[in-house]
Amino acid sequence: MSDVHTRMEALEERLGDPFDPDNPAGFAAVVAADEREEVPAGGARALDEFGILSEFVPETLGGRFERVDHLVELMRSVYRRDPSLGLGHCSSSLLGAVNVWTSGSPDQRRDAAELLLAGRKISCAFHELAHGNDIGSVEFAATPAHGRLSLSGRKESITNLDRAHGVVFLVRSDPAGGPRSCSQLFVPVADLDPDRFRFLPRFRSVGMRGVRLGGIEMRDCPVDEEALLGAPGTGLETVARAFQLTRVAMPGMSTALLDTSLRVTLHHVRRRRLYGRDVAAIPMVRTTLANAFADQLLCEAFATVAARSLHVLPESGSVYAPAVKYLLAGVLLDAMEQLSLVMGAEFYRRDGEHAVFQKMARDIKPVGFGHIARAACLSAMLPQLPTLARRAWSGAAPAPAALFAPDAALPPLDLAGLRVVAGGRDGLAQSLNAALDDDVPERLRPLIETHVWRLASLAEACAGLGPRDLSIAASVEVRELAARYTTVLAAAACVGVWRHAPAGDFLARPEWLVAALTRLTGIDAGRPEDVPSEVEGALVEELLDRDDRTVGFGLSARRYR
Repeated sequence: MSDVHTRMEALEERLGDPFDPDNPAGFAAVVAADEREEVPAGGARALDEFGILSEFVPETLGGRFERVDHLVELMRSVYRRDPSLGLGHCSSSLLGAVNVWTSGSPDQRRDAAELLLAGRKISCAFHELAHGNDIGSVEFAATPAHGRLSLSGRKESITNLDRAHGVVFLVRSDPAGGPRSCSQLFVPVADLDPDRFRFLPRFRSVGMRGVRLGGIEMRDCPVDEEALLGAPGTGLETVARAFQLTRVAMPGMSTALLDTSLRVTLHHVRRRRLYGRDVAAIPMVRTTLANAFADQLLCEAFATVAARSLHVLPESGSVYAPAVKYLLAGVLLDAMEQLSLVMGAEFYRRDGEHAVFQKMARDIKPVGFGHIARAACLSAMLPQLPTLARRAWSGAAPAPAALFAPDAALPPLDLAGLRVVAGGRDGLAQSLNAALDDDVPERLRPLIETHVWRLASLAEACAGLGPRDLSIAASVEVRELAARYTTVLAAAACVGVWRHAPAGDFLARPEWLVAALTRLTGIDAGRPEDVPSEVEGALVEELLDRDDRTVGFGLSARRYR
């Protein structure tokens, strides 16, 4: 199973038909496990037999991880069945391991790889409830003592902490504070003195009920100094690099929740009649379905392009990653809310054939605040906007075709080589201008021109921002500039995917791009617009055809079980 597409098929086969009520990894088992606040045992067993954690280990260390876009697409097979299974049993280990791949020594990288290849989990203990997403304010301390480090403090709301065999801690290593006051440690749980720490009671949640959220309290717990990841004081720099991957990958995996919710909604409306007609033929329902399909495509286009950019444009991940997190979270949450209106009373049911919908509706909520909140994403982008406006948005070279072409070869991923700041480099946004040089269909040109104009207006507005405008206390108006930038990037990604789609593919047709750009225009204005009536029919027809053929609603349209 060396080829990723073969592995995707094998994973689908192993997990089985999610609508089969007797499938131990199907929706019925998923909902039943969710009621018990667990993940389905049959699904977990199937993933272990597949060796799912090997997907997070670089090929150079004996694993299967080569490309970020391929990893995201494979993990959608898990997330579309059960997001709790996807996060709690699988990708929570990615959150920790990616820091080791970024800054770990050869021995640390080997040790982490051996854990994952053996099916053992790595936890990422960064957050403390008192500080939320402000991880730079951690109080959990590592103090030199007798040739070792002594750990004291609390970490809370951490996934799989009590089941992990290795933990990556973010610690305060310099009590004086400052930008280099934090370090990271990679610690085998077996090395911890059981008399010096205790696990905190499980945190219960409304969504993602099967994910084990816990905490740890440590009191003068000794660890070896060799546990340090990278040099002392570089913990936040490692976070800044490593999380460029996860802040693209995790929202990208979460698009699978919309895929499942849209499929369940279709199954509901295609078999129901109201007011003497099929529900699927009611204009409001058709428009909602078309909107959700367009949202699915634009979210996957942006996430996929950003994932490839980590290979192709590694200097720009510091702005693309928070942009993906911010935009996808908003679009996915809104799309789910609109589908719930179509589902009606079925939206609330915790039993029956559509019960998985309410689970998806709850499980998707953390996409807006988990890992990093949407507001924090805007704060991460703001300081870079003036430099981008002056250097990148008017004369920079556009992105290479490999950013958009699905079968293009990509350079190897170099996490340690990712830039902490973009330094005014943004080939993706600039590729919008280049798109107008081509022979663009008449109905597309005004939409592309609208986003090109918005990029130009952003450049004008951002070039004059001063230091006071770029802090965490920035005004609402200034923060909206960062939000508008995310829609421009998403528009550029969609245009690039359309321009490089294979001939004859649905993505090579202009209808979906008209729909996506229209949706993005409305999001930018604060009032999402419906898919234009002249393309709605084409989108609904494609959506129904994909449903009949049991293929995905995203970019790949790959075969599902």
